[in-house]
Amino acid sequence: MSLKNFDPDIYEAIRLETERQEYKLELIASENLVSEEVIEATGSVLTNKYAEGYPGKRYYGGCEHVDTVERLAIERARKLFGCAHVNVQPHSGSQANMAVYMAALKPGETVLGMNLSHGGHLTHGSPVNFSGQLYNVVFYGVRKDDHRIDMDQVRGLARRLRPKMIVVGASAYPRIIDFKAFREAADEVGAVVMVDIAHIAGLVVAGLHPSPVNEAEFVTTTTHKTLRGPRSGMIMCREEFAKAVDKMIFPGIQGGPLMHVIAAKAVAFKEAMQPAFVEYQKQVVSNAKVLSIELMNRGYDLVSGGTDNHLMLVDLTKREITGKEAEEALVKAGITVNKNTIPFETRSPFVTSGVRIGVPAATTKGMKEAEMKQIAALIDRALKDSASEESLASIKNDVRELCARFPFYRERMTV
Repeated sequence: MSLKNFDPDIYEAIRLETERQEYKLELIASENLVSEEVIEATGSVLTNKYAEGYPGKRYYGGCEHVDTVERLAIERARKLFGCAHVNVQPHSGSQANMAVYMAALKPGETVLGMNLSHGGHLTHGSPVNFSGQLYNVVFYGVRKDDHRIDMDQVRGLARRLRPKMIVVGASAYPRIIDFKAFREAADEVGAVVMVDIAHIAGLVVAGLHPSPVNEAEFVTTTTHKTLRGPRSGMIMCREEFAKAVDKMIFPGIQGGPLMHVIAAKAVAFKEAMQPAFVEYQKQVVSNAKVLSIELMNRGYDLVSGGTDNHLMLVDLTKREITGKEAEEALVKAGITVNKNTIPFETRSPFVTSGVRIGVPAATTKGMKEAEMKQIAALIDRALKDSASEESLASIKNDVRELCARFPFYRERMTV
């Protein structure tokens, strides 16, 4: 019996979500669209197999084939990133980060992390997150004049506090990160470095952003953003930390790994080894650059004045609209973004003064520079006419026409 017949409610929700992804502009920086091959692996019978432990050392029998899958995922990840050790079992980026903290730190020890409102991530020390609750996290941020990471502040805090770990990486930082500068700051005080490349992993693989692998003891990532794989996480580390990291993933914080998702990661890693993946990442960077310039030409302020990577942060402080209102208006216009705090934010994180925009998903569909100019015009129209339901509905039709020129999951809507 098909899902459509057995559970029409779930079937319809999936169909509508497929339609949303097909006909609306997906501009959330942390989202992407996976291939049919990744979907096939994610939906495979590997979901049935319990495989606690690691390849060749499982706690269940019948793991010979999932061992093959996990070994391939590890081998491909090591080749992609040039790292010594890889653990592909984390269910998410947050759990990858948790395992590193627990492998390297004792509760209460001091950590330097990037301020969430300056572009950091919840797991980099936010007080509402485990990282801020279990460890003494002190924040660094960006300079007020240019919104670049303030390395003088990082070095000053490190010298004064002598942290055990410095956490590097961001979820809303549009510029190249200088990993060597963090390495030098950490070496001066005897700290280890964890770099979270969840957002930029695909750019790192393609050589479009410096790699932190040789600068950090630990590198974590999600696999579903610019890396364009399934929703999951991964840890890379130096060989000396391999046993501690593996032990903290299992049995430390997880039980059986999701073998169907690990298979999908392996598929995505193979895709990332192809020349087409490098060209895709180059197009992502080019698209982001064009979209940022077009928005600035239309009078929008961008945090740091532009972008070096796949995302940009629009500062709406000087406009009569909040981030929350902008997100809502754009969604009504068929353009999906997320409200986001900006550096030195004055509004609540539930309201915000900015929106974050990213181009990985639109680029995956095949959109290029010309479409980015169209998208900038559509965003501008929606924000200027945010109070007009009629205008937003008209823009939504224009968005649908644009997306219809770049089919991606069209066949899935008729299954």
